[in-house]
Amino acid sequence: MPIPLRQMIGVGAYVVKQHLLGRKRYPLVLMLEPLFRCNLACAGCGKIDYPAEILNQRISVADALAAAEECGAPVVSIAGGEPLLHKELPQIVEGLIKQGRFVYLCTNALLMEKKMGDYKPSPYFTWSVHLDGSKEEHDKSVCQQGVYEKAIEAIKKAKDAGFRCNINCTFFDGTDPERAATFFDDVMAMGVDGITVSPGYAYERAPDQQHFLNRKRTKQLFRDIFRRGRNGKKWEFSQSSLFLDFLAGNQTYACTPWANPTRNVFGWQRPCYLLGEGYARTFKELMEDTRWDDYGVGNYEKCADCMVHSGFEGTAVRDAIAHPLKALKVSLKGVTVEGEMAPEISLEKQRKAEYVFSRHVEQAMEQIKREKELAKSGKRSAAAE
Repeated sequence: MPIPLRQMIGVGAYVVKQHLLGRKRYPLVLMLEPLFRCNLACAGCGKIDYPAEILNQRISVADALAAAEECGAPVVSIAGGEPLLHKELPQIVEGLIKQGRFVYLCTNALLMEKKMGDYKPSPYFTWSVHLDGSKEEHDKSVCQQGVYEKAIEAIKKAKDAGFRCNINCTFFDGTDPERAATFFDDVMAMGVDGITVSPGYAYERAPDQQHFLNRKRTKQLFRDIFRRGRNGKKWEFSQSSLFLDFLAGNQTYACTPWANPTRNVFGWQRPCYLLGEGYARTFKELMEDTRWDDYGVGNYEKCADCMVHSGFEGTAVRDAIAHPLKALKVSLKGVTVEGEMAPEISLEKQRKAEYVFSRHVEQAMEQIKREKELAKSGKRSAAAE
């Protein structure tokens, strides 16, 4: 089962409660980034192109656990950077599980075997290993040879040790549907518990801007992949059936960026995991002061091609709650891969992109400089005494 029954019941009860309380906006998954530093330099990544002073920043155990309590989301996805570089990550994971949250630890797996002994198998804990296709495709994606083989070996060790283990797969322009389907067959044969899949999104800071998918190519790609796997039913996905149906162009969804709020070393990221256009000091401030209607497909130029799970999985879950029979039909019959696609959201009234992502970096660097100067003056005062 790609999602543990305990998690399905827990998250389902949480969502129903929010609906009964009449809450329009609520989080489902906290995207926790305890650091940006990584031991890879992937061409499609927008998380590692920061000054060394920022790459050296870490979220403390106390701040990580406080963020989860403040947010209240039942699921926490720990991303980065490479989270396993954080020395206190085992304490963060343990604390989150004690809070009753379901934790997905995202990793490129280079340190997974070495660090595996710091964690315990649990229905509340899942390794989420980043794999972008077969050996050749994945190693090209991460710009380093041998990473695929290390990841596969780590997955085998994790399964032998009794851990739940998923793969997190991002497809870019040029992905061959036949090879993608074969890749899904291969990872299922390894015994992974589920697949999380998403089209690549054009991070502003990513070195490679040439291979991100637009929405039309995304929909056709996923139709072509699912067609090769009994409309997607051949594989186990750790995502809702309606989100997969959306990827194949069968649902017209607006995104719900607040469903997957991001907390990183800068604070609470506005408006979402993918766009950094300012930060809030608290989760309450993020939810109440962000101009949500300024963002999303049809509202903002930067969002025009986005179909990423962090923006649209929340929409699919809400739709499944509102229309359970529709969700059940897709779950039983699989994703539709033929016929006319659902209409697109018009882009005629979208506002122009604002390139402001460097502002918070400059502010953070100024703050780091001030703190260093204060620390130096404090040392001088102590020495003088």
